[in-house]
Amino acid sequence: MRKFLVVVDETPECMNAIRFAARRAKKTGGGLQMLFVIRPEEFQHWLGVGDLMRHEAREAAEKRFHEVAGPVQENVGIVPEFVIREGEAVEQVLAQIKEDPEVGVLVLGAGVDNGPGPLVSYLVGKMAGSMPVPVTVVPGALSREQVIALC
Repeated sequence: MRKFLVVVDETPECMNAIRFAARRAKKTGGGLQMLFVIRPEEFQHWLGVGDLMRHEAREAAEKRFHEVAGPVQENVGIVPEFVIREGEAVEQVLAQIKEDPEVGVLVLGAGVDNGPGPLVSYLVGKMAGSMPVPVTVVPGALSREQVIALC
């Protein structure tokens, strides 16, 4: 099965990427994999505090997954797969693609106000020719209805 990999975070454009990926997965008989990356600098404090912060970051990631998975299941009818990784976002996205051979498409949301965002800038700008899978960039300025119409 081909999976659509979408990066989940707290940005508004993330929802457009999720909407697009979920609907394309449904339409093509594929799966939806949601990746949340916890940055390592969040834990570079005292050892005990770092462990607590890591635990809280994982809980926050799981909470975010459930926030976005509900509408996907309700509106699209597919159950997404959740993946949490720790590290730098670009490295972890590439590692996930490499480690899961079923990932066939990476879907990213592009920001509106402060440029497209670091993942889009790096993975589409600097690595476009060497990406191991196609990358779909969904503009953050599209309305919900526009995203659905595109699918």
